[in-house]
Amino acid sequence: MKDVLCMYYSRTGNTKKTMEEIAQALDAELVELQDGVPRSGVGGWLRCGLDAMRRTTKPIRPFKTERPVREYRLVIVGSPVWAGRCSSVVRDFLKRYGKDLQNAAYVITRGSEDRNEEVFEQMDLYVPCGHRAAVSLRSGSVGYAFWEEEFMRQVRDFLGQK
Repeated sequence: MKDVLCMYYSRTGNTKKTMEEIAQALDAELVELQDGVPRSGVGGWLRCGLDAMRRTTKPIRPFKTERPVREYRLVIVGSPVWAGRCSSVVRDFLKRYGKDLQNAAYVITRGSEDRNEEVFEQMDLYVPCGHRAAVSLRSGSVGYAFWEEEFMRQVRDFLGQK
């Protein structure tokens, strides 16, 4: 039975790629979140920004995990950054399940050079346990591999793995 669950939302595929790499490296369960809202193209991009700025959420679609979310030793939550905030899809997940998480870690992916680390604090508002590790990654940036590996080191240290 896996002790780590990776939950994520990805509009363009960047967060998905990152979370797949992390889940594979940790032998973790991987689950994609969806809310059924059309988010592709320019109109979807604008909708995402407005949802993030307004902090509005639509209910996420039901998802399936091997066991209840509260039973995982660590839940790694992955989100793109939208207008300086986590995605509304991830926000809804955290609103509904954040109180059930024993331990959390965050992976945010961004398109700009700004690290957007304030997003971690925004996510913690829904997660009483706070986060054990966090990383802000920009696909294609020079430091991507370094920071992803540093995040993995922090997670492995937390889990007591080498």
